[in-house]
Amino acid sequence: MKKLRLAAFGAAAAMTLAACGSAPSDSGSSASPAASGSSDFLACMVSDAGGIDDRSFNANAYKGVQDAVAEFGIQQKFLESKSQTDYEPNINALVNDDCGIIITVGFLMEDATKKAAKQNAEEKFAIVDAASDPAIDNMKGLVFNTAQSSFLAGYLAAGMSQTGKVATFGGLAIPSVTSFMDGYWEGVQYYNEQNGKQVEVLGWDQNKPDSGSFAGGFDDQAKGQQLAKNFIQQGADIIFPVAGPVGLGAAKEAQSTGKADIIWVDSDGYESAPQYKDVFLTSVLKKIDVAVKDTIGETIDGNFSNKEYIGTLENEGTGLAPFHDFESQVPQELKDQLEQIRQGIIDGSIEVTSPNQPTDSAS
Repeated sequence: MKKLRLAAFGAAAAMTLAACGSAPSDSGSSASPAASGSSDFLACMVSDAGGIDDRSFNANAYKGVQDAVAEFGIQQKFLESKSQTDYEPNINALVNDDCGIIITVGFLMEDATKKAAKQNAEEKFAIVDAASDPAIDNMKGLVFNTAQSSFLAGYLAAGMSQTGKVATFGGLAIPSVTSFMDGYWEGVQYYNEQNGKQVEVLGWDQNKPDSGSFAGGFDDQAKGQQLAKNFIQQGADIIFPVAGPVGLGAAKEAQSTGKADIIWVDSDGYESAPQYKDVFLTSVLKKIDVAVKDTIGETIDGNFSNKEYIGTLENEGTGLAPFHDFESQVPQELKDQLEQIRQGIIDGSIEVTSPNQPTDSAS
């Protein structure tokens, strides 16, 4: 890895913002067609488990659909998956609804989406957090190199920790989760290398993935709270939950004890879960909403392509959210270092080595 020069670097870290959209008021319903929209184009979405109002990736994807409705004057419909057994019947139900495009959300939906795409060549599909290799003509992958932005988060966490211990945990051990954890771990190691420190990461070691901490899913907030409690008891004062709404349990524990802060994922937690904004140091953003809206727009215009989209630091498909209430607490020197690292990752002089980060091999 390139040695970081700590010369003055005028600009603070370029932080991108992607506020999470509000969920439908009837979040428990199975389908919700839009009331507005002048076009007969129907954009459809199947959520993963965890709920359309998960304050994370489901809600962020749904915001992209809502933004498309507002911008393009189209119709929308979603089906909410309560468990993995809902994936295939939900997708098949939308196939029969004359959708202009069907958006599926989550790596775990990959097999069901591939199957539907192969069986329904006339339908167009896009899937968040997965892609097909080899490519399928009517299926587009929307993936994000969150290892890059999480590298920044890990460096930040190490630089802000008062105890010398930080932590992370995931929902499930799948690439769209462990890429965050890899980047975070690498960022802490880089901080140690550059600053002669020994900040410890609890819950994940990129070189020992079998020993990682996972909640076993994305919807049990009590598990997130317990994991956070365990980490805090071990001395961690910054926690990075990569587990959708399970992470809200970690935020609750951090807030109630006053002994830890949280780095959120997918959306800007300060905006999407404001009840915990006092413990959100920052968030690692995945601009799922922008990718979903743009894909819908391309499809409406007759320009649908199965070429995989990869969100990176360079194209601003991923990044760090603002520090919000922590802005004055993050030293300017650390902000400048983060900007140098961001530029180094973009120009290739700083390498992120996560084996779980996406490649464009499926394009």
